[in-house]
Amino acid sequence: MTWFAIGTYRSASTTRLALAVRGGAYDLGEAAIAAGHTAQSVAWTGETLDDVIAQWDNRLGLIRSIALTLESPPPTLKSPPDIASRLLAPLRPVRIFCAASNYIEHANEMGTVLAAKSTSKPYVFMKTGTTVIGPGDTVRLPPSSAKVDWEVELAAIIGRGGRHIPLSTALEHVAAYTVVNDISARDLTRREDYPFKFDWFQGKNFDTICPMGPWIVPAECVGDPQRVKLSLAVNDTMMQEATTAEMIWTLAEQIAYLSSMLTLRPGDVIATGTPTGVGAGRGIFLKPGDVMTASIEHIGTLINPVADEEPR
Repeated sequence: MTWFAIGTYRSASTTRLALAVRGGAYDLGEAAIAAGHTAQSVAWTGETLDDVIAQWDNRLGLIRSIALTLESPPPTLKSPPDIASRLLAPLRPVRIFCAASNYIEHANEMGTVLAAKSTSKPYVFMKTGTTVIGPGDTVRLPPSSAKVDWEVELAAIIGRGGRHIPLSTALEHVAAYTVVNDISARDLTRREDYPFKFDWFQGKNFDTICPMGPWIVPAECVGDPQRVKLSLAVNDTMMQEATTAEMIWTLAEQIAYLSSMLTLRPGDVIATGTPTGVGAGRGIFLKPGDVMTASIEHIGTLINPVADEEPR
């Protein structure tokens, strides 16, 4: 199986699509021309990855064929210089669904007592698209929080929408996967001024607190989403190391649950929960100058520095 990934990068004053293979990364339009797909390559001009996801079933085969050509790239095709340093957030999703307390050990470190799975269902909250930043972008610490925390998560991108999706076919609706770091302001997820004690919206939706990337990797290149290693380091210290096999609710179960309430759409992102090793469990939190390195097997590494919020 050929591994390939698709991203978004900045070229001069515009953005373009990139195609990565084991041997390097290339401009997708130029790679299409080099692979002999001249007519189709015109379609990549001015298109975003969100546009590609919206037509995923019609585009995947073409992208795969271009990636196969790049295993022995034509001499005329050159990788854009420093493309990795110019990557942006691959997508600009409208809806990001996030699973809370989806690993037993993480629930334990947070002091969360969970009901038996047989008497429960997934707990889901949302992050907005304005929280999303890309690889290398800076996470800005909200001045109203003193306890900003990290959470590496496997994120699935829906490529085929639907309602009341059966568990048995749920994974067929996944186009690709990426890395998400669900940054959380722990001290702002609880409130005392209302009878409702939790405020997940406030603690999860500041600008810049959802790093995503560096690429999206087609589902066929990742395989079983419940057999993937993930990790996160802060500076030189490894904080989180686990596998997605430890999830309480599998990705398929999350898709079936969400689609029982609403119609999933192409481009929706599902962040599947984080394992143990967050800062709250250790009593340490992010500070200016920290650098987070989140990695997921078969996908890649997402690096983001941390700084105070910029003055207005």
